Amino acid sequence: MYVAVKGGERAIENAHRLLAHERRGDPQVPDLSLSQISGQLSLAVDRVMTEGSLYDRELAALAIKQARGDMIEAIFLLRAFRATLPRFGATEPLDTANMQVRRRISSTFKDVPGGQILGPTFDYTHRLLDPSLTEGVAIPEPAQGVIDDVPMPRVTDILGADGLIEPSPEADAVQPVGDLTREPLSFPADRDLRLQNLARGDEGFLLALGYSTQRGFGRTHPFAGEIRFGEVEVEFVAEDAGFAVPLGSITLTECQMVNQFKGSAEQPPCFTRGYGLAFGQSERKTMSMALVDRSLRSRELGEEVRSPAQDEEFVMSHSDNVQATGFVEHLKLPHYVDFQSELGLLRKLRKEFEAAKDSDVSLAEAAE
Repeated sequence: MYVAVKGGERAIENAHRLLAHERRGDPQVPDLSLSQISGQLSLAVDRVMTEGSLYDRELAALAIKQARGDMIEAIFLLRAFRATLPRFGATEPLDTANMQVRRRISSTFKDVPGGQILGPTFDYTHRLLDPSLTEGVAIPEPAQGVIDDVPMPRVTDILGADGLIEPSPEADAVQPVGDLTREPLSFPADRDLRLQNLARGDEGFLLALGYSTQRGFGRTHPFAGEIRFGEVEVEFVAEDAGFAVPLGSITLTECQMVNQFKGSAEQPPCFTRGYGLAFGQSERKTMSMALVDRSLRSRELGEEVRSPAQDEEFVMSHSDNVQATGFVEHLKLPHYVDFQSELGLLRKLRKEFEAAKDSDVSLAEAAE
């Protein structure tokens, strides 16, 4: 039986022991391994890696286990570890056109060059609980086909060949890319910082903002130009070698949204684009990111800023779930002095209010 413990450090130490006990659960049940979490809760691991800004499946699985499945706490743990790591440089830009595709879909063309590849997806599953998963039923091997060495051009490149979509915005080659992990956020923010912020931003918050752009706060009708999920090779320029060398491959999801645009007096009508990129299979995140990215380009495209999703200061200042959690959860810490001062002020104001009320009654009686 656990009893309440009074005292500062001793109480905290006992709270940590109780937390470890609760995290372990029933000792008669086998302990979760990191490989189980990484393999069977892979989408949770992908989210923690993305919003924790660190591609390491084992560490993300450890963070999820340590956090008892609390995604934001796990993201916080991973970011804290990331802050201790040395930085040796920056990799070359990833070439997602050469992705080893495991899933690739487009809602703009039925017969997209290279074909539609459904891959692993919940899109066509029935939302019914499956009791067989509780019984350890053997899972059949997935169907396999012959790999065709067919080019998979981006849908946006196909539209761009006919001038039907704006060119992909290019960064200034002279100006260095910003880094939110080392520099404080400032406004106005260029697209490189905005995309970094969105990649680290809370999935649910971005989903709600993306949803808002399609309703009364935007009423846009975007199209998923293309969603790709697969492995991309990472390259790093080694100073000794003088050229880029491959470091390995990482799994990514990329989303390019195609949005409507009426044009202007200087430009003919064309589609515009929004972009999202995240670790692992993170389709909801990349779609939301692409929607909000396009919304934040309103000033760049000469559109009137009227909704929260178009306000970069609102979006970027509130999208980080670690910062938001810290600000909300600090309310659980002791505020005795602050509260007592406000309590004293409130009592003083109420006393003055009652005195003024009695004075008004006395004046009214005197007038009678």
